[in-house]
Amino acid sequence: MVPVRDKDTMADFVDGSCKTRGWCAPTFTLDGMHCPFCKNSDTKVVDTRVGEDGYSIRRRRECPKCSRRFTTVETATLMVIKRSGNVEPFNRDKVITGVRKACQGRPIKEEDLKQLGQRVEEDLRARGLAQVPSDEVGRAILGPLRDLDEVAYMRFASVYQEFNNLEDFERAIKELREQESSAKSEAKARNETKA
Repeated sequence: MVPVRDKDTMADFVDGSCKTRGWCAPTFTLDGMHCPFCKNSDTKVVDTRVGEDGYSIRRRRECPKCSRRFTTVETATLMVIKRSGNVEPFNRDKVITGVRKACQGRPIKEEDLKQLGQRVEEDLRARGLAQVPSDEVGRAILGPLRDLDEVAYMRFASVYQEFNNLEDFERAIKELREQESSAKSEAKARNETKA
């Protein structure tokens, strides 16, 4: 069974408002879904919708034993294969933490880092793979980080791509300049065709 994470009901469960809404965070086991009210192992799905993020499934469930309803949000777990061979769930916060170090002293807002983390996760999930190597995660970071801040990009790339000398930096700077020049040329051509 795919691990289930219920974001909405968990938040409501913590602040106690679940009692007034009539639903709480469900209980999970490896064997399946259990009713959070009576612990019955048989639940019936009464409505299924794709979540706003496009990667989760929101299900409204009803317990046939106690007739109470609750909501679950199911997400497929994206796994990362580390260099050591260990496998762990993808963690957007780890991406943001790694990028934050490269962004120290740069005029980058926390919201920008969160959006970068989301872009990286969306890119990896769009590949349709259940497991991705950790170096693919690093490559997925490079593009959005380059768009966000070139200095932070160079800092991150120097560690991620293991720059050993000045030639490595010079090559990376040359590539950045070529990409910038190419982007300006494309923008100019688009503007000329519109005019």
